[in-house]
Amino acid sequence: MTPVQTTRLLPRTYRPLFAHADFRRLLPALAASDLGDGMSVVAVAWLAIEIAPPGRSGLLLGAALAAYALPGAAGALLFGRWLRRLPAGRLLAADSRIRAVLLGCVPLAWAAGVLHPVLYVALLAGSSVLHAWGNAGRYSLLAQILPPDQRLAANALVSSSGSASIVVGPALAGFLAAGISPAWLIGLDALSFAVLAAQVGRLRGAAAGQDGKDGKGATAAPVDADRSAAGLRLLRKQPELLGVLALTWFFNFLYGPAEVALPLHVTDDLHAGAGLLGLYWTLFGAGAVLGGLAAGALRRFPLWPVTLGIVAGWGLALVPFGLGAPAAVTLACFTLGGLIYGPFTALSYTLFQERTPAASLTTVLAARSAALLTAGPVGTALGGPLTALLGPRQVLAASGIATVALAAMGAAVRIRGLRRVRTPELL
Repeated sequence: MTPVQTTRLLPRTYRPLFAHADFRRLLPALAASDLGDGMSVVAVAWLAIEIAPPGRSGLLLGAALAAYALPGAAGALLFGRWLRRLPAGRLLAADSRIRAVLLGCVPLAWAAGVLHPVLYVALLAGSSVLHAWGNAGRYSLLAQILPPDQRLAANALVSSSGSASIVVGPALAGFLAAGISPAWLIGLDALSFAVLAAQVGRLRGAAAGQDGKDGKGATAAPVDADRSAAGLRLLRKQPELLGVLALTWFFNFLYGPAEVALPLHVTDDLHAGAGLLGLYWTLFGAGAVLGGLAAGALRRFPLWPVTLGIVAGWGLALVPFGLGAPAAVTLACFTLGGLIYGPFTALSYTLFQERTPAASLTTVLAARSAALLTAGPVGTALGGPLTALLGPRQVLAASGIATVALAAMGAAVRIRGLRRVRTPELL
C-alpha cells in the first residue's frame, strides 16, 4: 500500500499533516519512543525485582520507579534558566540522546554482570533528568513545523500515540519478558530514543534546532518559574482553587505507592510473571482511555461531586487487593479503576478554567503544574519502604483506603465552604 493510499484511510482532519515531510519523519519516531516508554512501565519494575538483594526488592523497586520520574520533575524546575531559550529540536534531540545512551547502558551492564542496584538507579535517574524538557520540546517542535490551523490535529495525533502506548506497551513487554530479560526491553526503549534523535537531526530549518532571528526557535518551558510564583500568589486568594490543587496533589501522591506495590503483589502474592503485570497495566490503560473519552459526558454533572466521586471510586477499586481477592477479580477492579481514573485530569483542569479569570488562567495553570510535578514521584519513592514494611497487598489496600478518606475529607471541606457562603444570605 502506497503512502498516498495509507493517507486516504485517515480521517480528513489528519490528512493535511502528512503533506509535511518533517511531520512524516517525526511521527513514527515519536510513536516508537512512546511504545518504548510503555514497555518500560513493566521492564523497569521487573528488572528491579530481578537484581534486588534478598528482602530488598520493595526498596529497590521504589527507588527505581522514583528515579525514572523524579529527576525529570527536578530538571523542569531547576534548569529553566539555561534551557528555556534552546530551540525545540535541539532540546528534544538532547533529551533523546541522553535517554538512548543511559538506558542503553542498562542492558550492556546487565550482560556484563555489573548491573549493581546503585548503578541501575543512577542510570535511570540520569536518563530522565531532561525528560520534561523533551516533552515540552516535542510539542513546541510541532508548532514550528506546522501551520496554526493544523496544530490541534497534530497534537491530538501525538497524544493518541501516547495513550495507545499505555495499552500496547505493557502487554508487549509482558509477552516479550517470557523469553528475554527485561534489561533488553529497556534496551529497546533506548533504541527508540536513538531513532528519535536521528530523525530530529534530519529535520529542516528551525525544526532542526537552528535559532531564528525572531526567536521562534525557543522552547516553551515545562514550568515557568515566574508565572508559577505569581500563580501561587493568586491561588492564596482563592481557597476553592487551593482545595482543587490540594486534592489533586494528594490523589497523585497516594497513587505512587500502588505503582510500587503492584509488581511485588504479582511476584510475591500471586507468584506470577511479567505477563500478568503487563496485563494489569494494559487493562488499566484501556480503561483510562475509555474513561478519558467519557469526560465530556460527565461535564453535564456538577464538577466537584464528580471529581470527588472519581477519587473515592479509584480508592475503592484498590481495596479488594487487601482482601486477598483472586487475580481475575483484581484485574477487573484495576480495569474499572482505570475507567474511573481516566476523566480526572480533564475535569480537574475544567475546574481551574471555570473558577479562574481568563486573564490569570495561564499564570494559575503554571503554578498548578509546578506544584503537581513532585506528587507522583514522591509517592512512588515512599512506596518502596512502605511495601518492604507492610507487604504489597497491604500497601495497595492502604493506598485505596487513604484515597477514599481523602475524598471524604474533600467532601467535608467542600460542604463546610458552601455553608459559609450561604450563611450571610440567610442573615
